[in-house]
Amino acid sequence: MDLKATHSSTILTDHTHACNSRLCLPPIVSPVSPTASAYPSSTLYPTFQGRKALSGMLDESHDGVCLDAMKSSSPPHIKLNKDFISDLAIGEHDAAYDAWMMKCPSALSSFKQITNHAKYKKIVLFLDYDGTLSHIVDNPEHAFMSNAMRTAVKNVAKYFSTAIISGRSCHKVYKFVKLGELYYAGSHGMDIMGPVMKNESVSDVPGCTISIEEQGNEVILFQPAKEFLLMINEVQSFLKDVTKDIEGVIVESNKFCVSVHYRLVDEKDWPKVAQCVHHVLKDYPHLQVTHGRRVLEVRPVIDWNKGKAVEFLLEYLGLRTSDDVLPIYVGDDRTDEDAFKILREGKCGYGILVTSVPKQTNAVFSLRDPTEVKKFLKLLVKWKKLEAS
Repeated sequence: MDLKATHSSTILTDHTHACNSRLCLPPIVSPVSPTASAYPSSTLYPTFQGRKALSGMLDESHDGVCLDAMKSSSPPHIKLNKDFISDLAIGEHDAAYDAWMMKCPSALSSFKQITNHAKYKKIVLFLDYDGTLSHIVDNPEHAFMSNAMRTAVKNVAKYFSTAIISGRSCHKVYKFVKLGELYYAGSHGMDIMGPVMKNESVSDVPGCTISIEEQGNEVILFQPAKEFLLMINEVQSFLKDVTKDIEGVIVESNKFCVSVHYRLVDEKDWPKVAQCVHHVLKDYPHLQVTHGRRVLEVRPVIDWNKGKAVEFLLEYLGLRTSDDVLPIYVGDDRTDEDAFKILREGKCGYGILVTSVPKQTNAVFSLRDPTEVKKFLKLLVKWKKLEAS
């Protein structure tokens, strides 16, 4: 989606908190001068020694920790192959999942409980994309959502304010979803875009700009990591270079983060992936690595995540301090836990984890897969129609 800024943007950093408008943002970022820098200029273009410098320059203990995290964030799939797994093992897996669901029950079987709590309240829906609205696939460029899922999302957005919060860039996730009436928070919440609210002045929202999307509609744009863009682009180039000899690696640009996918990489080569990423980032102290489902995410070191994006969007919609609001967040990834935690600790909404295996989570409910997510969205629409009638 081509965006053309029509207002100058305030650059944001995470050092101090200031609130001088009606829209009081959480203590995470604060407006500073557009000419100010959040990091020393000397770190903008560090000396990078390339692939040939990998040998003998790696921190083995750090790489070991990184490899452990890669394995823990990539649980093996249960393959229903009689030569590989016994009926007993399948039964044990089902028993473990059933026991886990006592703590994190299905949002489908608990739907009445959810709607009882939602009576006389305004539901705001937050949805992850990969693994939630689309199935996880080997090639991230092929993670298409079905027409039936798109229809379900379109219908639910008619009744509830709806946002997609993804690790992908806004541009990419919008190309998959193709629904202009939604809010989008790409790059793990660092690239927020959505319809301009009536009677809402962009000057009341620190750091926001008005942009024009490709259909010619005005949208709000909020990018708390904007000044890291050149650095992220540079690191992406280095990562492509140092990993190009590792079969199966996909280095994907997601605007304010770089995703290094290792889903197609032989597990024996995972240490090489971890070493390459660590080697590049040792010269970039203002960037960090987080772990997703068989993906390493390179992101700016700022106090911003999917949970902060939820808070921002609720604030922008004028709903964050309202008692008659019920936020519901549906996601499958470790990065969604930040949003689950915000809702759980604030006792203000429900997190729903999409998973077919037991996981430690801050979510309250669960769904097995995108098929169950679609059923849940349809149930919400059906319930709202009945309530209205």
